[in-house]
Amino acid sequence: MAKLRVAIVCDWLTGVGGAERVVLELHNLYPNAPIYTSQYNPSKIDWFKDADVRTGSLQKIPQSLKKFLPVLRAWYFSRLDLSDYDLVISSSGAEAKGVRTGKDTLHISYCHSPTHYYWIRYSEYLKNPGFHRGLNWIAKLGLRLLVGPLKRWDRHAARQPDVMIANSTHTQAMIKRFYRRDSTVIFPPVETERFKQRNKPVTRHGFVVAGRQTPYKRIDLAVQACTELKVPLVVIGNGPDHRRLEKMAGRNVTFLTNVGDADIAGHFQSALGFIMPNMDDFGIVAVEAQAAGTPVIAYKKGGSLDYITPKTGLFFTKQTVKSLTEVLEVAVVKNFNYDAITEHAQQFSVQAFTSSMKIFIKTSLDTRSDT
Repeated sequence: MAKLRVAIVCDWLTGVGGAERVVLELHNLYPNAPIYTSQYNPSKIDWFKDADVRTGSLQKIPQSLKKFLPVLRAWYFSRLDLSDYDLVISSSGAEAKGVRTGKDTLHISYCHSPTHYYWIRYSEYLKNPGFHRGLNWIAKLGLRLLVGPLKRWDRHAARQPDVMIANSTHTQAMIKRFYRRDSTVIFPPVETERFKQRNKPVTRHGFVVAGRQTPYKRIDLAVQACTELKVPLVVIGNGPDHRRLEKMAGRNVTFLTNVGDADIAGHFQSALGFIMPNMDDFGIVAVEAQAAGTPVIAYKKGGSLDYITPKTGLFFTKQTVKSLTEVLEVAVVKNFNYDAITEHAQQFSVQAFTSSMKIFIKTSLDTRSDT
């Protein structure tokens, strides 16, 4: 039997995040498969030193202009012909799903979300594109003018894969709504082993929140709620919203902008709870906190519905300081079983992802060969 020819495709590799983690595990599954992407910055992500990463003409464009590139990425991926491969796996929340494949190629798309800036968060991007003030107006104008044709292109691109995988039940519903396609849920890989409690149990106090400090992350809710309650809060991360958050914070709020991988687990393990104040497609960092045995206090919407139960966390139902404050007051006095929370998180481990992907790929290939 001929060896399976496999290619991996992703939108970009310019930093470390959940989408890149999926690509890494796909690479570990198929180490000889080339990885096609629009831009690659090995100085920002060193996971692929041994990989055959292939870029095109967009690699020459400064990565600081990445947000301006949807049209060019659509052009690049729609002309990327991978018909010579037996299996193509795209990891995409943007344009990579639109690659060309042949009639004999099985294209499996792992979808992190329908493209945010066209569908789910269009109004947020239009209000605040996230550029320097001098460039925001250009981004807003371009988005208004191009959103119609880009939506049509995106829907067409979403028809290219033979089968689709969603990273959560929320994403599955969004794929059905915007792309009118069915999908199978396989949760993304989380490094649960890295966050497990290995030393003597510590005394838990206060709360922690982590992530890029942008307006849509709603970290302001956590800062304001904990300031009002006068309970300790550790805010991990940085971003354009950092100064605004510092101004509204009380003395009980500590900001840490440069926390390494070795230290973040400790912060999670010593907290009464991890606050997730925004709606996320999945929310890997919240599951990392659960792997540390830490309950999650989350806005009741999006991917958090897949991993928060009455035993592993609490929900607040409105994105208001009042709603979050009421739930934090409950969390302070609630007795959680931290070991049970750690055990619960194992269903989202790297091993669980790899096992599910192997089964899905084999079943898809077998189904295709039978038709």
